[in-house]
Amino acid sequence: MMNRRTFLGGAATGVLSTVAFGGEPGASPEYQGPNVILIRFGGGVRRQESIAPDAEFAPYLKHIMAPQGVLFPLMEIANRPGLQTSHGEGTLNILTGKYDVYKDVDQRFLGARFEAKVPTVFEGLRKSYNVPTHQALIINGEDRLDEEFYSFSNHHLFGVDYRSSVLSLYRFKVHILRRGLAEGLYQGKEEQSKREELAKLEAVDIRSRGVDPTCPEIDRFWDDWSGYYGRSGFVNPRGDRLLAELAVQAMAKLRPRLMMINFNDPDYVHWGNKAHYTLGVTIVDESLRKVHEFSQIDPFYRDNTIFLVVPDCGRDNNPVVSVPFQHHFNSRSARQIFALAWGPGIDRGRVVDRPVEQCQVARTAAAAMRFELEEAEGLALEEVFV
Repeated sequence: MMNRRTFLGGAATGVLSTVAFGGEPGASPEYQGPNVILIRFGGGVRRQESIAPDAEFAPYLKHIMAPQGVLFPLMEIANRPGLQTSHGEGTLNILTGKYDVYKDVDQRFLGARFEAKVPTVFEGLRKSYNVPTHQALIINGEDRLDEEFYSFSNHHLFGVDYRSSVLSLYRFKVHILRRGLAEGLYQGKEEQSKREELAKLEAVDIRSRGVDPTCPEIDRFWDDWSGYYGRSGFVNPRGDRLLAELAVQAMAKLRPRLMMINFNDPDYVHWGNKAHYTLGVTIVDESLRKVHEFSQIDPFYRDNTIFLVVPDCGRDNNPVVSVPFQHHFNSRSARQIFALAWGPGIDRGRVVDRPVEQCQVARTAAAAMRFELEEAEGLALEEVFV
């Protein structure tokens, strides 16, 4: 078990290692700590349907993992001027450990192309240790293209050189087009059409600053994926089931040390159907089970993997409408979320009855991996480590 002295000392060791080795990619020491899997239990899941005493839609989370880990049922998103309780903002709260007021970089209405001003937990890991980009992964859904580009901050000491890789259908489409054009699969007008399609997709990535985002390990991953599922993107699972399959395949082939899975199916409740939300919660729970169970049978992950589970935001509780939890517009219940920590060195069956903050998750992940995330707010969740 990891005691608090080891926990705090390990974080300091990560900082010293960064200083001693200059912080350049490839120059830092090899990472020897536990793997960490961040589960964004989203999009927008309330306590009532997940961890409450009468909750029935997330049985694996509630009845299997929570009794073996540390549950924080009173986690909240801070109530500050300008802060929003939505998916992009919540995701960046988890990634950076810092609350901020974000504006879409293209000033689009309801746009969520945000830029983090402070380093993400992925950047902190990769600057502290020699962890290649394909072992620092974000798994994204197909419905939130803006979130494809939360993989690095614009902080002058971190940024693109320390970015994470992203697996998603968007990235798969880019890979297939690049591969097909390189192999000469298209001719004449079709080739021109494919080149225009690729250019349009690549232009969406305004933050790479001209840096080629390709990675040989990721390319091989997509080649294997297309060899099994084909090139259409319609044969493979969809929604959050796709994210679970991508995560398991990535664990088997890429061996990520740090991985974040951005589940989102419950957000289909915006269409106005209660069942879209409750079924979505169950799908996220089933997807969590698939990833967790794989981690228990694979030697690389078994007994060496910490799970941190937290929603991006909660949901409103408006009793005057037919679906009280259709939206998440910064109401009190939209700020009320939860978190669960599970894994080796973590207390078992503990429920923490004090209020804690969503922004503390990032520093907790960093402490578990023995590096410091200096720009993050608050302290790591000390009850995680006994």
